[in-house]
Amino acid sequence: MSQSLWVMRHGQAANGRPDEQRELTAQGREEVALMADWLARSLTPAQASELRIAASPYVRAQQTANIVAERLGKRVETLELITPDDSVEAVIDWLQAEAERTAWLLVSHMPLVGSLTARLVERDPRSQLPMPTAAIAVLEADIWAAGCAELRGFRHPADFAG
Repeated sequence: MSQSLWVMRHGQAANGRPDEQRELTAQGREEVALMADWLARSLTPAQASELRIAASPYVRAQQTANIVAERLGKRVETLELITPDDSVEAVIDWLQAEAERTAWLLVSHMPLVGSLTARLVERDPRSQLPMPTAAIAVLEADIWAAGCAELRGFRHPADFAG
């Protein structure tokens, strides 16, 4: 049975230190709202009811996830192991344990989101999918392991630019 996973990069964030405290810019909030609307239109009713949202503990990822969660009528769970430089293998292990039972939207950062998506689809640990801010990769797999997923969609705010 095929399972679904949405991998999202946070919206544009302001510069500053410490990195964990950087907040979304006004443009970042706008691009996330645009993507939240797209996601709401894209999900089937079954996907929408089943979907859970997990975000990195960093402020910009939490803000991004909260905008999406508000649009979808969901709550955000914090997942400590999806910060920018966390291990792709640790996330895949988590997916094998958790994503078998439900669909997830993971809101995180580069380089993790690009590396995770590429590893699930291509297997090669050197691969990296470029993901602009607020981009969402849509994956499906029978099992969450390197090279076992199919990239079903990829959208980012520029897709909707007038």
